[in-house]
Amino acid sequence: MIRALFSAASGMEAQQTNVDNIAHNLANANTVGYKMRRAQFQDLLYQTLVQPGAAAGSQTVVPSGLQLGLGTRVSANEISFAQGSFSSTGNPLDLVIQGRGFFQIRRANGEIAYSRAGQFQMDSDGNIVTGDGDALEPQITVPPEAQSITIGSDGTVSYSLPGQTAAQLGGQIQLANFTNPSGLNSIGKNLYAPTDASGEPTLGTPGGQEGLGALLQGYVEQSNVSVVEAFVDLIVSQRAYEANSKVVKAADEMYQQVNNMTR
Repeated sequence: MIRALFSAASGMEAQQTNVDNIAHNLANANTVGYKMRRAQFQDLLYQTLVQPGAAAGSQTVVPSGLQLGLGTRVSANEISFAQGSFSSTGNPLDLVIQGRGFFQIRRANGEIAYSRAGQFQMDSDGNIVTGDGDALEPQITVPPEAQSITIGSDGTVSYSLPGQTAAQLGGQIQLANFTNPSGLNSIGKNLYAPTDASGEPTLGTPGGQEGLGALLQGYVEQSNVSVVEAFVDLIVSQRAYEANSKVVKAADEMYQQVNNMTR
């Protein structure tokens, strides 16, 4: 019965963590470029009372043994990089990556972070930046007097100036990719940082031979959180928590019966 109490308690703690993860996904259901996280569980150690395969006689072995588990825990909450839906904005600086890849963002501390959120703006110097003022890497500058900005599927940025018919080249956007994107470290503000698990970034041209997705101008990628699936997961987690709490109650009643035996 001691094992039952602690196993059920571990199940309740695991489901609490799962609900925290679901709550975070739902909170970011409308966050541009957000990628949902899915909780993963694993069982804990086992107490082996009878070893499977142990000798049961001179010529026989125990076919299955007797092992009692000690509960569960949340082992990871892997990021799902499934493509989110596209939403038209009409803003020429809004971009969607159609497939694999990340935008490179130069943070204020000089470090490079990576993002799927393609909501860009222009600062006072004409640099293309994020909503927090971090510059797109490589840096792309468009003159303030530019009348129109065109970003091709391969990341080529061009613009037109008053009195000129020929388009001017402003630079080219490069994307980064990782061997294991799920190993990236989420640092907030729609940004990821590389880790030893993700591997080093591989840079390339959008839509090129490196397997990177092409860009689509005037759209943003919505969160890939499915609200319906999240609510289903929430109900399942809530019921699992309830079931574990009933095990705790049942074990407590059994202890109560044992304590009342001498009365």
